Amino acid sequence: MMAQNLAQLAEARFALTDRMFVACDDGRNFTYLEFWKLAGGLARRLTELGAQPEDRVAVQLEKSVEALALFWACVRGGFVFLPLNAAYTAPEVSYFLEDAEPTVFVCDKAQTDSCVVVTLSQLYEGLSQDNFANHPTSPDGLAAILYTSGTTGRSKGAMLSHWNLASNALALIDTWRMKDSDVLLHALPVYHTHGLFTATNTIFLSGAQMNFHRKFEADAVMAQLPHFNVLMGVPTFYTRLLQHHGLTRQATKHMRLFVSGSAPLLAETHREFSERTGHAILERYGMTETSMIASNPYESERRAGTVGFALPEVSIRVNSKSVIEVRGPNVFKGYWRNPQKTMEDFTADGHFITGDVGHFDADGYLVISGRAKDLIITGGFNVYPKEVELLIDALEGVDESAVIGVPHPDFGEGVTAVVVAKKGNTLNSSAMLAALKQNLASFKMPKQILLVDKLPRNAMGKVQKNVLRETFAKLYRPV
Repeated sequence: MMAQNLAQLAEARFALTDRMFVACDDGRNFTYLEFWKLAGGLARRLTELGAQPEDRVAVQLEKSVEALALFWACVRGGFVFLPLNAAYTAPEVSYFLEDAEPTVFVCDKAQTDSCVVVTLSQLYEGLSQDNFANHPTSPDGLAAILYTSGTTGRSKGAMLSHWNLASNALALIDTWRMKDSDVLLHALPVYHTHGLFTATNTIFLSGAQMNFHRKFEADAVMAQLPHFNVLMGVPTFYTRLLQHHGLTRQATKHMRLFVSGSAPLLAETHREFSERTGHAILERYGMTETSMIASNPYESERRAGTVGFALPEVSIRVNSKSVIEVRGPNVFKGYWRNPQKTMEDFTADGHFITGDVGHFDADGYLVISGRAKDLIITGGFNVYPKEVELLIDALEGVDESAVIGVPHPDFGEGVTAVVVAKKGNTLNSSAMLAALKQNLASFKMPKQILLVDKLPRNAMGKVQKNVLRETFAKLYRPV
């Protein structure tokens, strides 16, 4: 298919119809036409506030249809959408704003004077929803910048083009057999690639419908179960559903598809869910820089412990160090204002080096076996230990720290800090956690701070995090 920008694709498909697009848990409903007009009105308002094509528009809001409409407003206006986790603290937000230099920042409360700051209610005051002429953005033009946690404590902005996102949505529609009759229960955040792009773009470009929940609650999901037939979630969704007495074969017999991603799904969870419901969860693989890369098949075996096969037009290979490399129309354009890091993360022939370690099994299914990069995935969110370690090491009385991911029954991995006090100092874990809370988003916060006399090191003096992970592997195991 010829490359198009997202607005062209949407208008050619379902944007200008009275089909239902999204039903909210607060009782509000939006057709495709109503949502498209809303996005157009917001695009006009952003223009009035000074945003020009290719300018960044930063957004830090709680989940809402309006927050989602701001992305499509940027699509229509030619702006670059910059979503920020609602849990980010003021110091974290300041870094993103200084690095990306947005023209407009839409947030719940002002935190900067470096750009035009507007609240959602101010943005909507007197909003006109007359026809808006879309900016003719190139398919290769930027649609969004999503910041990823940095191995050195400095987050990097992954630049995603219109065609990066559009081609990925079209590949998923084909792979997952999405139809306009589908109804997705959407309980994911919309500042993360999973909920913002994988879920909503796939629905929008297939003409399907979403039931929009502000957050995941097992009771609410089970109550709404008869009204949707597709669920996209992180492994935590499925472990919590398995704890619900109402999850049965009878209750889920109408379901077409359960998808899991953003973190590894335990084979045990896959098997238990299949036994309880008769449905095999479809696990897929992706990351911020690439959107979705691979997926277990829709029609044949969805193999536990694997992420299946490459999506259409995507090439996956494993290099000599067992690190996964990928190339395709989904792969991002590079890191914002960071050409050195961009060059380091691409091979000479244009493959992106994911940092994930894996292999293909005997039947060609891709297996993710670990990470070359020092990354923790907790509840579907990425946390780089160095960012947390820098803040801990700056606390009074701390000599050094090591932050690790430890198996956790609910979050997959629990962020855990192992800390050594300076000689003659006594540390208090509760006080340290309180201090960290001022500068760290909640998902990055250590679930525990463990005080030890020293950290294990190898002959070269490097901290052996593998030893710490083995030592505390049962820390969160239910008694």
